[in-house]
Amino acid sequence: MASLSLLEASVAILCFLIFHHLLFKKPHDWFLKNWPVLGMLPGFLMVLHRIYDYSVEVLENTNLTFPFKGPWFTGMDILVTVDPADIHYILSSNFSNYTKGADFKEVFDIFGEMIFNTDGELWKNQRRAAQYMLNHQGFQKLSMSATRTKLNNGLVPLFDHFSKEEMTVDLQNVFQRFTFDTTFVLVTGFDPKTLSIGMPEDEYAKALDLLGDGIFFRHVIPKFLWKLQKCIGVGQEKRTMEAGATFDRVSGKYILAKRREVRSKGTHDQHGECQEDLLTSHMKLDATKYELLNPNDDKFLRDTVLAFNLAGRDTMASALSWFFCLLSENPRVVTKIRQEVNLHGQDNLERLVYLQAALYESMRLYPPVPFQRKSPIKPDLLPSGHKVDANSTIMIFLYALGRMRAVWGEDAMEFKPERWVSQSGCLRHEPSFKFLSFNAGARTCPGKQLALTLMKKVAVEIIQNYDIKVIKGQKIEPDPGLILYMKRGLKVTITKRCSA
Repeated sequence: MASLSLLEASVAILCFLIFHHLLFKKPHDWFLKNWPVLGMLPGFLMVLHRIYDYSVEVLENTNLTFPFKGPWFTGMDILVTVDPADIHYILSSNFSNYTKGADFKEVFDIFGEMIFNTDGELWKNQRRAAQYMLNHQGFQKLSMSATRTKLNNGLVPLFDHFSKEEMTVDLQNVFQRFTFDTTFVLVTGFDPKTLSIGMPEDEYAKALDLLGDGIFFRHVIPKFLWKLQKCIGVGQEKRTMEAGATFDRVSGKYILAKRREVRSKGTHDQHGECQEDLLTSHMKLDATKYELLNPNDDKFLRDTVLAFNLAGRDTMASALSWFFCLLSENPRVVTKIRQEVNLHGQDNLERLVYLQAALYESMRLYPPVPFQRKSPIKPDLLPSGHKVDANSTIMIFLYALGRMRAVWGEDAMEFKPERWVSQSGCLRHEPSFKFLSFNAGARTCPGKQLALTLMKKVAVEIIQNYDIKVIKGQKIEPDPGLILYMKRGLKVTITKRCSA
């Protein structure tokens, strides 16, 4: 373990020693200083604990685009941008030139060939299949019934228990369990039942956490270091490989069970009337329509299960956690949401404009996926005037994008759902290259409406029936990672309302 600690900390210690002797008076200089050999990595590591908020400061002072210089010969040079013109150009108007890239696939190799890290014809096949399945009547019915069941049999009894016992609870953990269970049902048809009073651990859910830590680790240290760890089989890379083995084993169990279930029921549903999970749908894929997808390949199914579980659990759990944190600081917003629900009813989700505006506003300030990576196939000139080389790395920093005064106005740091509501009371449209929480262009999230519907259902159930109070004195801040979670969770008390 001593050699492991030295390996993981070597760069950080070296950088700390440099800063100990060469400390600048202005904080911005720490990050911007381009050191010989080490580049800007020392400054980056010094502010890593608050990199999200620091990125806001840096990008506002560098005209929305910042060229980060990594250590020599490490391939860590990154063009960081929140310029809406650049974002629109990369994700829409010149989409064909910008892919995930070879480096991305190497960093995210544990994901396999899933929809989020593929390009070209394979990605097109996967996206067409996903859109068809997510919009299928059978899946739509399953999503509604699974969400309602998990609310009635999981979340509500748990909240009643917390309220009765006057317990302090980590609301972020509760949301992670709710979205994990619900998503797992939608993906595999099986309920892991992690949302219960006993709060049982689940090895697949734990592996998702380890995977996120491992991928972020690969983003912040030179490639040769994490590759060395992977080769030796130690440290964070060892934990990442163990997470991958868990995905293989657990997914294999559910895939085998699902194949037996499909065989016993036949390969055709009854005119689209049955409820059908995504794993079943992928097993029934017509290979003549999706030539690059192989429903008989367990590796393809394993990657598919991982992709949808990761997307469904983490993004919605993050969004709901920050949403209720912001509501606790803005009781007037809670009051307006309750008034809207009382006016239109709990089941008319599409008419709850202010609720959706509040969710959008929360995701603007706290996007569940805080950054995106892109790589140009050919050299290019961005609208901002920055030149990019072929196979270079571009980072779109969503967290900072939502807080740029140049993009959102002088009140960009304020939580104001009203900015999303027009004078006529309709939801105001904002271009996706300004509000990127559901991606933009050809890669716009195919599950956007499904996610919004689920979050609205959860929000209405909680807001109408419970009062959530965030415990004072806790330090709430983003935890650096692939998903924008709170570093220490969200400790709250829950009180059942006497009259909803």
